[in-house]
Amino acid sequence: MPTLTVSSLIPSSFRGLPSVVWTIFAGTIVNRLGYLVTPFLVFFLAARGVTGAETSYVLGALGAGNLLGPAVGGILADRIGRRPTMLIGLIGASAAQGALFLAPGVWTMAAAALLISAAGSTVSPAAYALLADAVDSERRRRAYALFGWGVNIGTAVAGVLGGYLAARGYWLLFVVDAGSMLAYALVVAVRLKDPKGEKPRETSEEKKDGIGYGVVLRDRLALLLLPLFGVQLFVYSLTEVALPLAVHDSGLSPAVYGAMAAVNAILVVALQPFATARLSRFPQLAVQGAGGTLIAGGVALTGLADSVAGFTVSVVVWSLGEVVVAGIAAGVVANLAPAHARGRYQGAFSWTWGLARFAALTLGVAAYTTLGPSVLWWTALVAGTTAALATVALTARVNARTAHELAA
Repeated sequence: MPTLTVSSLIPSSFRGLPSVVWTIFAGTIVNRLGYLVTPFLVFFLAARGVTGAETSYVLGALGAGNLLGPAVGGILADRIGRRPTMLIGLIGASAAQGALFLAPGVWTMAAAALLISAAGSTVSPAAYALLADAVDSERRRRAYALFGWGVNIGTAVAGVLGGYLAARGYWLLFVVDAGSMLAYALVVAVRLKDPKGEKPRETSEEKKDGIGYGVVLRDRLALLLLPLFGVQLFVYSLTEVALPLAVHDSGLSPAVYGAMAAVNAILVVALQPFATARLSRFPQLAVQGAGGTLIAGGVALTGLADSVAGFTVSVVVWSLGEVVVAGIAAGVVANLAPAHARGRYQGAFSWTWGLARFAALTLGVAAYTTLGPSVLWWTALVAGTTAALATVALTARVNARTAHELAA
């Protein structure tokens, strides 16, 4: 009978990654287990007597913070270090959770919501940069896929936990949310170490690039890739905001949307490690293009669904696309970045993600309600497929750039 060991339980696609990567993975699961307040924020505000119009101010502040945080986090990660930036973000977001719960009025609630999302979103650029520091270019996709797997595992459990706690008091959501952030901060402080040691003396290249995002804005290839990734992220983000509208308009109960979220979580958690292992032998951008097309097609299929079976088919298709693209975009961005600017490149990528979600919440919903659902679904199909094909067309340039960086 074969001996059961810890290494044998690790999916083959993630074996051989350094301890830094696994520490971030474990901390991310802990952190995402407490991602509870945001999904139930509308219900919490209603319980506090906040009107619908006033709720939009709080939600708008929450979205604005997701645009501010990544930009600041990218700069801090390169200037003061990855670990200090993660600690600032986690502790700041934890404190903001308490401020939101205790806030006496709408404007103080909006300020606390802004701080929650701004502080919380400073963490990802630093974490992404630390992952890039810890592994070589060949293993970065696997490292980022593992990071994403941790997010999905934590989110899947949090979806069940949040409903249970909310029924027993919203204060429990805030306690668990803040506590999980502090637990992750403790992991960062105790377990994480910069694999490159102390920050070296500033080089002439760093002086030339400055401390801002000029280094990214002068990178023509990055300026081509980031908007293409942004369009694909926008299409994917429609699954969070337009899918529940479609379920509601089909006359189905909110429980159906909860079931669809469960289908997505189960598929991603079960399939992602195997997909990463199988697809790692193929060119990254070709795989990204195929996955992006699946996501666009699956989102567009939502427009044809009017039953539980129809929505399930659409969710399965875009979930498979999500599994396929896991870790690729962040890995490509990391491979383009000079070592001294990895934080800012990942900050630009995280900002692109935040902008895509903000656009889905605003433009996507506006298109659905004013122009009609069919316009949004066709736009998602055309835009997502076009962006996926354009990404594949940049393969030669990305490969040449990566080869040049490796040679250097």
